[in-house]
Amino acid sequence: MMELVQRASSCFIHTAKFSSPQNRRHLANSSCKSRKKKSQTNTTSSNFARTKSLVVRASDEVDTAVVLDKPTLRPPRFQVFDGSPAPFGATARDGGVNFAVFSMNAVSATLCLTTLSDLQDKRVIEQIPLDPLTNKTGDVWHVFLKGDFTEMVYGYKFDGDFSPQGGHYYDSSQLLLDPYAKAVVSRGEFGVLGPEGDCWPQMVCMVPSPDAQFDWEGDLPLKLPQRDLVIYELHVRGFTRHDSSRTEFPGTYVGVVEKLDHLKELGVNCIELMPCHEFNELEYYSYNSVLGDYKMNFWGYSTINYFSPMIRYSSAGNLDCGHGAINEFKLLVKEAHKREIEVIMDVVFNHTAEGNEKGPTLSFRGVDNSVFYMLAPKGEFYNYSGCGNTFNCNHPVVRQFILDCLRYWVTEMHVDGFRFDLASILTRGSRFLWDAVNVYGNPMGGDLLTTGTPLSNPPLIDMISNDPVLRGVKLLAEAWDCGLYQVGRFPHWGIWSEWNGKYRDTVRQFIKGTDGFAGAFAECLCGSPNLYQVGGRKPWNSINFVCAHDGFTLADLVMYNDKHNLANGEDNNDGENHNNSWNCGQEGEFASISVKKLRKRQMRNFFLCLMVSQGVPMIYMGDEYGHMKGGNNNTYCHDNYINYFRWDKKEEASPDFFRFCCLMTQLRRESESLGLNDFPTAERLQWHGHSPGTPDWSEASRFVAFTLIDSVKGALYIAFNTSHLPVTISLPEWPGYGWEPLVDTSKPAPFDFLTDDLPERDTAIKQYAHFLDANLYPMLSYSSIILVLSPDNDA
Repeated sequence: MMELVQRASSCFIHTAKFSSPQNRRHLANSSCKSRKKKSQTNTTSSNFARTKSLVVRASDEVDTAVVLDKPTLRPPRFQVFDGSPAPFGATARDGGVNFAVFSMNAVSATLCLTTLSDLQDKRVIEQIPLDPLTNKTGDVWHVFLKGDFTEMVYGYKFDGDFSPQGGHYYDSSQLLLDPYAKAVVSRGEFGVLGPEGDCWPQMVCMVPSPDAQFDWEGDLPLKLPQRDLVIYELHVRGFTRHDSSRTEFPGTYVGVVEKLDHLKELGVNCIELMPCHEFNELEYYSYNSVLGDYKMNFWGYSTINYFSPMIRYSSAGNLDCGHGAINEFKLLVKEAHKREIEVIMDVVFNHTAEGNEKGPTLSFRGVDNSVFYMLAPKGEFYNYSGCGNTFNCNHPVVRQFILDCLRYWVTEMHVDGFRFDLASILTRGSRFLWDAVNVYGNPMGGDLLTTGTPLSNPPLIDMISNDPVLRGVKLLAEAWDCGLYQVGRFPHWGIWSEWNGKYRDTVRQFIKGTDGFAGAFAECLCGSPNLYQVGGRKPWNSINFVCAHDGFTLADLVMYNDKHNLANGEDNNDGENHNNSWNCGQEGEFASISVKKLRKRQMRNFFLCLMVSQGVPMIYMGDEYGHMKGGNNNTYCHDNYINYFRWDKKEEASPDFFRFCCLMTQLRRESESLGLNDFPTAERLQWHGHSPGTPDWSEASRFVAFTLIDSVKGALYIAFNTSHLPVTISLPEWPGYGWEPLVDTSKPAPFDFLTDDLPERDTAIKQYAHFLDANLYPMLSYSSIILVLSPDNDA
């Protein structure tokens, strides 16, 4: 009864004295009847305010009652009903909200609701215990509420065993996120600490509104043929955070929208967003004495919630409890589609931000740790991700969770595909796969599967590949994890593509002039048939890249032999040691004029190679103008100039390298032969050496050349000389036609790419006339060329 006193409002309290024990019993019985009646009216306990209610306190001599005189009756905040076990998450419907959450091992569940203002004071204003008899179906807890949800947010509390050795971490004091929440609310501004300097303030979930709307303006999936894509790996905050972006909302989804025309100019038709699921950028927060700032989780590969867009990438922040962030992400997708640019999300289903047993309990661990994570027999966390835990992707419940999540981003957010970080973890067996009947419906021969065993037909990949919604979107795998390398061997069902790490390594080795890579380089130019043809895949299943977020930028690749990661505060012990880079003779940014010229040449060589290779090219953000990170190949922790796109530097590069990149993507787009649907055969492609038709595949060869028949251009002659010596080559003869120079990376801009509108184009071509008349062409060391077949007017 004391709770009636505490929750009553506008009451004047009197005291009265009773000497009879019978009166106490009468009051107690009244109280019990009141509770019973209350439970039958589907309202929460906080909705009761009664007239002349009495609370009895016992004493030795006399009984004292507190009388509440006629409080103002307050309507119930919520009506409570049993609810439905489907769909998972919070769903607005029928004038209320249905809440449903899975937990197989919890013994009790409580739905908690509060407001943002109360959250700041660490108050939960409504706690609704879920009855396992009426609010539970199978392993799903559920409840349906009707009432005023204005500015309301929610979370769950679960109780059960706290036995880490048994794989359980239940703690009824923890307020947990719903794994299916559509937005997570905590801090509203990127990099700003929570109350009292807290890096992990309480996070809660958005309650959906039936009035939430977004005008898609008829937006439909672009469904661009994958062979035609030019992908651009983009970090939402880093793209416009620098002052030189001059955007209204720098570092946000809206900021990216303002700069989409830059990508259109570059020739990009697909952006691959680095993680945009909710994560905590303060996860690594610590003072960095090297730079005098604070380390952040800048890249975001540490997911907290998979359905929620990163709220601090929105200009709205916490406004509207997350609805604004959802709409801003949708705006980015819609505006990209208007420019014929697809949007792919980098998703991190291999691990979560909860880490190992020493990490925070935010959601999955407190909901059902033994289901969502791969555990050893004594409850230890398997760590195939290298980040403390491994998501239990092939558990029946977890794989359905992942499928639901991917479908949501496709159907509700209109994204065009996904790049799966450390995707090999998606192929590892769950502990539940020890019982093969559980997955395949019949026993399997041989030894029983153990947790983490790579599967040839992983159920999750099977489900995604054959899902009627997902099989039509782009599916890209980073085909490795900490203990498994599957490039060329990832289970694919004919539709999965791979980040081709072997392409990156081979191209770097050959172009910097390492012996023994001519043959492997030729395979890369053809779309890596050695990796993908036997399994029935196509060139476009190879995502070709020279640089990505993880590793050197293109400018650093030609500027540093060694990593320089001291700014990370880890004594240069972090990051990859084998970068296959070459500084062109001097380490670091400051070098002689001749070294700087060679570096520019090498950057052009790499970009040209990327654009003339069969497969799908991927450009890393900033490489189009030569972004430098000072030789740091692991910039995960820097929310500063190291990771920010420098729009001022891009402007400086416009007449030089940026122009070259734009023209190369345009050439690829215009040339039918540079994005083939199948691997090139001898009918289309012929290999050459210093002389026509005599390729050199020897160990010492540093020259690769080929002609490519093109229905638009007629034919292209493409050659790479990665020797330290110049060479004069003989060109293949084509009766009635001659070769005309188009690209020569050894030439300074603008003569590195001879466009039709170049004022001095004719003069530049005449300088080669005496060579071309003799069917010859001079190539400098470390250079590449593209010649185009044209009618010979003198023939």
